[in-house]
Amino acid sequence: MSYELFFAGLLLSLLFIAVTGYYPGGIIVPGYLVLYADQPLRITGTILAGLLAFLVYRLASHYLILFGKRRFVFLILISAVLSFLFSFLLPMIFPVSLELKMIGWVIPGLIANNFDRQGIVVTFSSMAIVLAILLFISKIYFYFF
Repeated sequence: MSYELFFAGLLLSLLFIAVTGYYPGGIIVPGYLVLYADQPLRITGTILAGLLAFLVYRLASHYLILFGKRRFVFLILISAVLSFLFSFLLPMIFPVSLELKMIGWVIPGLIANNFDRQGIVVTFSSMAIVLAILLFISKIYFYFF
């Protein structure tokens, strides 16, 4: 079901973008988030890493020339570094934080990119809407099949 749910998330994201014009954190982000719906701390960690990458970008943009492809690569790089730090250093400091991991190294960067392009509230809201619809679709799918 994971492949089907991921592709349903991809199609639903494209449909949501076509109807509203807002990106739900990236085209592939809801598909990945719904795969980890049973692990809310991973989703929280991913969104927090995206928010931290966005804040680091805002701080760095005062000192560096970051726009276009450079901005996108910088956000992906920062999210990868944050994912590495969260997954390896955070458990050494707080042993309870083993569940607070990210989903991938790129997903937080895609979320951060959309935070910068659309705003935090719009991106988070559209991501939550698409994720809720995908969860509903997955429950129906599992009920009948």
